[in-house]
Amino acid sequence: MFTKEQSILRDLGNGLVMRRSTSGDAEALAKFNGKIHGENEADAERVAAWTHDLLALPHPTLRPDDFTIVEETATARIVSSLNLIPQTWSYEGIEFPVGRPELVGTLPEFRDRGLVRFQFEEIHKWSAARGDMVQGITGIPFYYRLFGYEMALDLAGRRFGYEPNVPKLKEGEPEPYRIRPATEADLPFIMEIYELAIQRHAIACVRTPEIFQYELTGQSEKNANRFETYVIEDQAGEPVGYLQHPSWLGMTGVTALWYELKPGVSWLAVTPGVVRHLWNKGQEYAKRDSRTGTSFGFMLGAQHPAYEALGNHLPNRHKPYAWYLRVPDLPAFLNHIKPALEKRLAESIAVAHSCEIKISFYRAGLRLVIEKGKLGPIEAWKPSPEDGGIIAFPGLTFLQLLFGYRSYEELHESFADCWCDSEEVRALINILFPKKLSDVFPVS
Repeated sequence: MFTKEQSILRDLGNGLVMRRSTSGDAEALAKFNGKIHGENEADAERVAAWTHDLLALPHPTLRPDDFTIVEETATARIVSSLNLIPQTWSYEGIEFPVGRPELVGTLPEFRDRGLVRFQFEEIHKWSAARGDMVQGITGIPFYYRLFGYEMALDLAGRRFGYEPNVPKLKEGEPEPYRIRPATEADLPFIMEIYELAIQRHAIACVRTPEIFQYELTGQSEKNANRFETYVIEDQAGEPVGYLQHPSWLGMTGVTALWYELKPGVSWLAVTPGVVRHLWNKGQEYAKRDSRTGTSFGFMLGAQHPAYEALGNHLPNRHKPYAWYLRVPDLPAFLNHIKPALEKRLAESIAVAHSCEIKISFYRAGLRLVIEKGKLGPIEAWKPSPEDGGIIAFPGLTFLQLLFGYRSYEELHESFADCWCDSEEVRALINILFPKKLSDVFPVS
């Protein structure tokens, strides 16, 4: 571990330096992030606890020097900071390393000086050195486009209900399923169900046993990303599923952030009891915190079996927001996921097909060659006045297609400069890059 002096990365001038964090920054950085990111006093406390945990407690992927800090040399005051949380995601089961920037913030009086840009340049270097193929961040609209990111993947997606929507038990009827706090002995079952659940998603976060352990026992109680984990059992004590939710009210109630059942178990039978659990927990937390709980909810992406099971019992719907994604070497990433693309071809009307596809991004592009259903090396290609390619995507919009966020037809409808001059190529692009559900539950 570097000392504070050894951690200096760059002199930014005007009395500011950029350096790497150390564990000794835990208190000051926790206070800084709580002030910058907290929406109210309780939320500030939770953000501060999250920051403190990242620096002071063992984390399965992040090290105490994985924050950048911009510091005022005269006062040693932190004026800007962000971090990079390493993790692994998968594309149709093919794993790839990801760097997740988070906790990006600057004191108001130091904004518009390019401090965040300097830090992004630095963490992009870290990410490249680690072999990350993608960076992904959640955040405010538009801003991260400034640093090479595109909104290209569903984020969250919520459905809510209210007290009249809570399914009622008949008088004297016991709960058909028991919902109890998870223990370490439950982790193998939880890991198994998680692995089965993410098969529904094109893009998913890969969780190791260390990550599951950390999320169950390794975070402080007030950490903003600490969620209560519960196992659902049948009358015989057999585990049938699990769920996770915060230990406090959100806006007006408790929302499940993860809920899954093992195969062969009826969502129609189990989900009403989960709703009652969420409602009762909301009332418990509301009483504890002197608030009023008026709702229950599920934040499980754009689609989920629980939504189907509850139907009109979830009358309030919030469409997903979006992850910002950055792919610094697009040909390398496409070559990495080539087996998934070839599988899509093999299971389509284009089985054993051959074709060359030149994709224009106007100032750059890609060349794909399909030979009897197999992809050759995917290469960078530059369009010219003589050869503008056969299909075009403006800016970084191709990333929306790549990650299944939007179909070619949706992009074509939205962008006049997204076009295709060949029905053959249009069909192949739809096969290679279909719109598909994802709900990434990242490492925090």
